Amino acid sequence: MKLRSVELETVIGITSKLPENTLPEVAFAGKSNVGKSSMINALLNRKSLARTSSQPGKTQTINFYNVNQVFYLVDLPGYGYAKVSEEVKAKWGKMIENYLKKSQVLRQVFLLIDIRHEPSANDRNMYEWIEYQGYEPIIIATKADKISRGAVAKHVKMIREGLKMKKGGVIIPFSSETKQGVEELWEIIDGTVLLTEEE
Repeated sequence: MKLRSVELETVIGITSKLPENTLPEVAFAGKSNVGKSSMINALLNRKSLARTSSQPGKTQTINFYNVNQVFYLVDLPGYGYAKVSEEVKAKWGKMIENYLKKSQVLRQVFLLIDIRHEPSANDRNMYEWIEYQGYEPIIIATKADKISRGAVAKHVKMIREGLKMKKGGVIIPFSSETKQGVEELWEIIDGTVLLTEEE
């Protein structure tokens, strides 16, 4: 897909009502320090569309980016950040759950995992939660530039086993620095969005 326009169209907080979008949505979830904002900026070829921060936990809302008037890229709040209270964490969790349950046009959920580390308990919970809502999460293994090329396969296997992924589950090694994985990710998004248009 050739990028023509990207616009942050809707931002919703804990008490906000979900927008009644008609275009298909693809959503991105991930732990607070996994590099989600950097990944979105790399994917959409913008320097600071999604705000990156040295303080994890900055995304506290669900952000809907209208891409080419064709689909919405949905940025979900980062989870598992230690410095927010349990009450706030529970509210963010509820907000994500509400979105996954109620969106009528959500077509695909991507889950970001840091390729350098085994999936955390939070990552495993989120993976199972997305599956429970009826989606087959695609894993984006971020920060791939931080490990050697020779180690990628081993780390991908570690993530696959850590999440107890089904056979055939997709993991995309990704780097917002080198743009590794951007094309592969766009192929999946294109396929998802175009299939929707043909329905």
